[in-house]
Amino acid sequence: MKKEKLFILAILMSILPGCATFQPPSYSPDYETLDNLKKLNLAKLSVESFQPKDPKAAVNNISLRGGSMKAVEGAFSTYLENAIRSDMKEVGIFDPAANLKLDATVIKNDIDISGISKGSGTLAVKLLVTKNGSTTLNKEYSTTTQFESSFAGAVAVGIGQREYPNLVRSFLKNVYNDPEFLNAIKK
Repeated sequence: MKKEKLFILAILMSILPGCATFQPPSYSPDYETLDNLKKLNLAKLSVESFQPKDPKAAVNNISLRGGSMKAVEGAFSTYLENAIRSDMKEVGIFDPAANLKLDATVIKNDIDISGISKGSGTLAVKLLVTKNGSTTLNKEYSTTTQFESSFAGAVAVGIGQREYPNLVRSFLKNVYNDPEFLNAIKK
């Protein structure tokens, strides 16, 4: 009987990660995509403050099997803002004083590891590009990723946590390859 209780306890501990708070790893870009951007005739771009900043906003809280994942920056909108700002610096077009401005509002943001062996990520963002106060782009972008996960909670949580930068990278790759976005930020 004692062995059965230990076995059940071991199963429960592997399934339930508890009420811990996790943070996603740092973003790293898709350098091939950035190299392609460098070849284009793009204008200097200011990356404005992305929304929502409220840490209590639904898009700034991701549930990972009883635990939660929160951005180091306090909001996943800031995580995305910093990722784009970093990419634009890498491309050589970031300029905080530029007349071409990029604003964004995160609409959906989730990592789902509730499945037995598969997980998914979803990110939807409304991007607004303005030049001298006139709108050149007002478009919603979304990305969904799929990844291998695990029935074991502790394993699935780690996988979900590590998947977040991949979701952001996939999202930004879609944006950076969109002809409408590229047209909006050309010289």
